[in-house]
Amino acid sequence: MAFSLRPMRCWPLVLLLVATHAPAAEPFAWPGGKRAAVSLAYDDALPSQLDNAIPALDRHGLKGSFYLTLASDTLRTRRQAWVEAARGGHELGNHSLFHQCSSSLPDRAWVPPHRDLDTTTVAQMADQVRLANVMLAALDGRTARTMTVPCGDTQAQDGNYIDAVASEFVGIKLGQGGVVTDMATLDAAAVPVDVPVGVTGEQLIARVEEAARRGTMVGFTFHGIGGDYLTVSNEAHEALLRHLAAHPDVYWVAPFVDIMRHVASIRRVDTAPSPRPPGG
Repeated sequence: MAFSLRPMRCWPLVLLLVATHAPAAEPFAWPGGKRAAVSLAYDDALPSQLDNAIPALDRHGLKGSFYLTLASDTLRTRRQAWVEAARGGHELGNHSLFHQCSSSLPDRAWVPPHRDLDTTTVAQMADQVRLANVMLAALDGRTARTMTVPCGDTQAQDGNYIDAVASEFVGIKLGQGGVVTDMATLDAAAVPVDVPVGVTGEQLIARVEEAARRGTMVGFTFHGIGGDYLTVSNEAHEALLRHLAAHPDVYWVAPFVDIMRHVASIRRVDTAPSPRPPGG
């Protein structure tokens, strides 16, 4: 596809190189008393995700979230593999039909005119995102859905298109900085992520350990695993998965949709009015 070899305006994981020593917020109530939630997500429906990422996740008994651009080549040539991934417990998420990004931003020469967010209206993007949900339901039979915003770009020709579709998603990945500092202030329509590129396993592990210290969550958005572009090596990816699988008492590794459903359920409990005392 036209954007397949692009230098995306993603956020390289420079944050991995900066130690964070801010005081931890009140630990969040994760299932089973675990100390942190971990979202392993993969964008763009790349071949290396089918060939390398999913087999690695399956070996360790971990579930990931795969954000499919529905016009990607693998949806045409390897559709059944995505169906099987969903049947195996992995999440299929919305990454739009055509991966519209803004050509007016720096280093965007790769954006083709017919996929330029700058010339696409909010209504057109909303139609595209909703149709992607319909197509995803045809693959996995599910209705609850999450999204990763292509390139992190929200401004269409006439406004912010995420505002038009946010209510249709359990959660949306959008923003920089994968370790959430405070679950109480987390915006479900703008959940921050790290986008690792060329990092080591030790750097990835440092991020999940930071989330455990804080008692919050960390979201990764990978692209190529051992191939394709914006690549993380198979070795670094494997080291992270091995660490997570070795500490099931610490980390809740789950599809993003399940994590955000849990967050919503805890928030409903926390904000529910207290029962009035008898005679009150």
